[in-house]
Amino acid sequence: MAIEVGTQAPDFELKDNHGRTVKLSDFRGEKNVVLLFYPFAFTGVCTGELCALRDELPTFENDDTQLLAVSNDSIHTLRVFAEQEGLEYPLLSDFWPHGETSRAYGVFDEEKGCAVRGTFIIDKEGVVRWTVVNGLPDARDLNDYVKALGTL
Repeated sequence: MAIEVGTQAPDFELKDNHGRTVKLSDFRGEKNVVLLFYPFAFTGVCTGELCALRDELPTFENDDTQLLAVSNDSIHTLRVFAEQEGLEYPLLSDFWPHGETSRAYGVFDEEKGCAVRGTFIIDKEGVVRWTVVNGLPDARDLNDYVKALGTL
């Protein structure tokens, strides 16, 4: 079960598609975070969602907000995916220990071995303020993220 609104967001330390370490706590006191979990790079719905974010990037990555997208792919897969799709925001690898961060947020599907589509809007104090979790085949609506960010 996904963590709930009002909960302190679990901190994590993951490598991005360039091998850099990214910690959620690095944004505390500085930026709100849109934390987006997705199943796998190079799949249809995931590619569509991540490219839609790319196309609206100033809304999700600016002075007040940081977008972080997490999958269970390796950093090498994420690097190629980002280059192919022109994704300039951090793609984080929850590859090893496999799914540890996805599990902490309650969005890891043990049977499928990947994260489901979970999004968490985390405020500058590290508290989850909005969340949505969709099944593997169901894309999320970016307009919902925009509305949620507008309430912070």
